Amino acid sequence: MSMQFTTSGSQIVNLGLLSWALTLLFPIAGSCEPIALPSLNPETKIATFSIVAVDPETGECGAAVASKYPAVGRVVTYVKADVGAFCTQHYHVPQWGPVAIELLTEKKSPQQVIAALLETDAHPDQRQLAVINMQGNVAQHHPTGAPKQSHYWGGRSGKFYACQGNTLAGSQVITAMGDAYEKTKGTLTDRLMAALIAGDMAGGDHRGRLAAGIQVAKSGKPGLWFELYVDKSDDAVKELMDKYQKIDHPAKGK
Repeated sequence: MSMQFTTSGSQIVNLGLLSWALTLLFPIAGSCEPIALPSLNPETKIATFSIVAVDPETGECGAAVASKYPAVGRVVTYVKADVGAFCTQHYHVPQWGPVAIELLTEKKSPQQVIAALLETDAHPDQRQLAVINMQGNVAQHHPTGAPKQSHYWGGRSGKFYACQGNTLAGSQVITAMGDAYEKTKGTLTDRLMAALIAGDMAGGDHRGRLAAGIQVAKSGKPGLWFELYVDKSDDAVKELMDKYQKIDHPAKGK
């Protein structure tokens, strides 16, 4: 199994709560024992760029994503208040979203979460995953066996965030995302939006700009506190930004 981890500070959040998936879990003791998961083959390849992040001071966690894949914001990102955030992309496995969030809820580390998901996976070298918990700890796994058409792939982590992508225009996409997140003044949601815009302007997914989305959860607020999607567009990130500018929501900064 080929695994790559990057650690720093952040948290994971759960979005799609598939009850049947949660029943597959059993307690993981010690280092991280195997968990029962559906048999998997490479699924749809979601080439994309994304970011997961947390703000321990405000109790917020969130994720943002863009890709040439319809409704990508609804199948890649998973967030849950007081828990953290998770992304599954490049031959993504959406069933892993609720499982990852549940493992985070059980106080498993981001590294343990990824190890558990890939333990019985027949294609670990095709997955790109990112996990962050509310303490800001981060783990990433990259598709080291990705075909040539999926290059460039890579990732970066920093204080309370991690960004990653595949099938990108180049390494500048990841660099631009990280820089924008770190330098933007505003709320967590503002910074997620800034990172998405920066990645898009740096070239983004080299195949096109079809869909984008943002999800944010906040301690004390049920479900997703903020969510915004563009499911099909000729210029998804720009359209998402336009919609964001028009929204009146406490998740936005001044």
